[in-house]
Amino acid sequence: MRCLAWATDLDVLPANRIVERRGDHWLIRSPSNLQHWWGNFLLFDEPPRPGDGQRWEALASAELPRACRHRAFAWDSPLGEPGAAGSELMGRGYELELTAALIARPRDLRPRAGENREVVVRPLDPGGGADRDAWRQVVELAVEQTREDGFEDLDGHRTFSVQRQADLRALFMAGRGAWWVAELPGGEVAGSLGLVVTNGRGRFQTVGTASAQRRKGICSRLVVEAARRSAERHRVEQLVICADPGYHALGLYESLGFRRTELVAGAVRRPQRC
Repeated sequence: MRCLAWATDLDVLPANRIVERRGDHWLIRSPSNLQHWWGNFLLFDEPPRPGDGQRWEALASAELPRACRHRAFAWDSPLGEPGAAGSELMGRGYELELTAALIARPRDLRPRAGENREVVVRPLDPGGGADRDAWRQVVELAVEQTREDGFEDLDGHRTFSVQRQADLRALFMAGRGAWWVAELPGGEVAGSLGLVVTNGRGRFQTVGTASAQRRKGICSRLVVEAARRSAERHRVEQLVICADPGYHALGLYESLGFRRTELVAGAVRRPQRC
């Protein structure tokens, strides 16, 4: 694949993921979590062209499990060109999603002035154990972020998040990284993120801070410390973090030493519109 953003998207999928080449596209499936939009989608070589809307939907219906009620398409271009997405997909109820990819080497990262030194940054036990409550808080933090993004089906997202967490924990139990939290005194999770490691590259997942704890230097501390300790524990040589190009934290990531390298595009039709 040309784009690091899409290649590392595959890195973080469940161990049982299925990736198959089909003509002018890749078919990606995640049997353990059919609600995962970007775990069950078609990745094309080029942006959509006139006539592709109907063709792509026919391919998705034939190649994705019937239980996948969403539709998601992407194209393997690092420049974020929409192509004919406006006429071919937006008119069919799809939403265009742009994603910026940023990279850094562990030695490029620099702590930010004012980073929070009161929280404890640590990896969670992927098997649960004494960290069962912390894992529960991580799910609720993800649901909180979803609520802020305007999603209405919070119960459905909680179900998705629990399964997504289970899939990631299986990767961590196999030695492929860890889930990190920033805890306040007393054990409250103030921030969390995942860092999945594949052949020396680490891809961040779901970087988030509890709404009541924002602008306190927690995220910057968490990102830098998790990256540095992951480099030591898992021999990470390259770090990749992806986010919406309009996301307020992109400037924060750049201030920590990340640099933007790609802009990729995709289109999603949510389940309720299928």
